[in-house]
Amino acid sequence: MRKALKIGGIVVLALVALVGAFAGFVAVRGIPTYEPGHLKLRVESTPARVERGRKFAKLLCAECHMDPTTRQLTGKRMADAPAEFGPIVSRNITRDREHGIGSWTDGELVYLLRTGIRRDGQYIPPYMAKLPHMADEDVFSIIAFLRSDDPLVAPAAVDPPGKTQPSFLTKFLSTVAFKPLSYPRAPIARPDETDKIRYGRYLTVNLDCWTCHSADFKTMNTMEPEKTPGYLGGGNALLDFGQREVRSANLTFDAETGIGRWSEADFVRAVRDGVRPNGRMVMYPMEPLPELTPEDVSAMYAYLKTVPKLRNAVARATPPQVNDGAPGKRLYYQYGCYGCHGDNGVGVADLRQAGQRYPNDAALIAWIKNAPSQRPGTHMPKWEGIVKEEEFAPLAAYVRELGARR
Repeated sequence: MRKALKIGGIVVLALVALVGAFAGFVAVRGIPTYEPGHLKLRVESTPARVERGRKFAKLLCAECHMDPTTRQLTGKRMADAPAEFGPIVSRNITRDREHGIGSWTDGELVYLLRTGIRRDGQYIPPYMAKLPHMADEDVFSIIAFLRSDDPLVAPAAVDPPGKTQPSFLTKFLSTVAFKPLSYPRAPIARPDETDKIRYGRYLTVNLDCWTCHSADFKTMNTMEPEKTPGYLGGGNALLDFGQREVRSANLTFDAETGIGRWSEADFVRAVRDGVRPNGRMVMYPMEPLPELTPEDVSAMYAYLKTVPKLRNAVARATPPQVNDGAPGKRLYYQYGCYGCHGDNGVGVADLRQAGQRYPNDAALIAWIKNAPSQRPGTHMPKWEGIVKEEEFAPLAAYVRELGARR
């Protein structure tokens, strides 16, 4: 009996030592590297491709790479990224040859977008969107946009504010679970837009709606999205710019906990304008997506109707209670402005610049009321009709106060 216990103890100790050695190896080595791709590919730029690429780049790339101060894709610290993955800093993807991607070949960019492997062989974990299912034409359109003279990608000699420091969890998952994706073996065609369900699935999958709106980032099935646990049933833990938890909504057609009672018009308004059927704004990290046409969103609605219903009641995030400070501060939190702009005014956009951009209160209030009428395509929603008329002045005053703290 003693011999058996002794042997068992030795086995346990050996297993502990092996686990410890493996953990040490993962911690020291970090995220694995792989053989980089060597695609000999040149993308022809056309006005149609650039325009289509702008749409996808603003929907997929700008969220992570748009610096609120430079207003270009120069990279930023991802303040809303889950802390469990470690500090994440996105890279400069402007046309600058030294600081950005100006020296990358088209083939290197396509290979990165498809597989997640950079030209130096470094694998980028799933916090960078990868496009294994996107049509070749749309991937080429993104490349055409990145090569264009659009101000978003104009050469900017700017280094991102720091470097990504992957956590042990990220290193571990990148060793045992998260792997580079295989480069497509055959051409991928875009579905006919008149086939609403197929095209709606194409947009829902390739715009990464399913990654946020499924159960957990750690259990994503990138190659077979529908096999992801809790597919489109919501509940994934997201963060706003103040590191407050926001759970993603259930997008299945369950009548009680999903969008089963939403009309198509309700869904189109929520996605494009950011206004829910109850008159409240969607909360960051969801933003209005005016790049999507009503036809795009209608197709997504048609597809979501075919997704298996999941009964998953997701508690809606509530704004923090603010009982101190000026009335404008209370309104800033009451209406969820903090979600996009952070507690200090720096988030999706830099509110500290409001004093320079809007020299008087009338101009600033006009922007808050109806930003889309001044800058079509902005993700700033129209607040007229949501915020009470008498509340605009104190809200604008607080925005100016944030600017004065620079």
